[in-house]
Amino acid sequence: MWWFSKGTRKEIWDENIQWPIGDIEAAHRIRDICRSAADSAEKVGGFADRPASKKNDHETERYERAAKVAMEIAIKISDDLLRDSAVRQIVDLCLKANDLKTARILFRAIQAVSIREDVLNDYPILRQ
Repeated sequence: MWWFSKGTRKEIWDENIQWPIGDIEAAHRIRDICRSAADSAEKVGGFADRPASKKNDHETERYERAAKVAMEIAIKISDDLLRDSAVRQIVDLCLKANDLKTARILFRAIQAVSIREDVLNDYPILRQ
């Protein structure tokens, strides 16, 4: 059990990837990363009205690392529709953290009309 050890817990996004991996496996990894970091993203989103603290810094750093690794994996997906679906999950993660700047940039990278419409239905703030 990791909580009894003195070391820090290894996150899913810190695991080394043996490239090349297939597009489907990459999409699954992005989904797992986004799900694992969702709690930190929600906490980061709620920090806007609170004073800075060490716990806030840890959660922010955890979210940012997860988002960065997910984006690096998404860039390497060759299938357009699968990549758009993975980017949509990263957009969800960014919006949970109230990171509108990154979410808008990633939203513009989505090319599939159906996925873009789905994101806009869920997050009308991206229409601006």
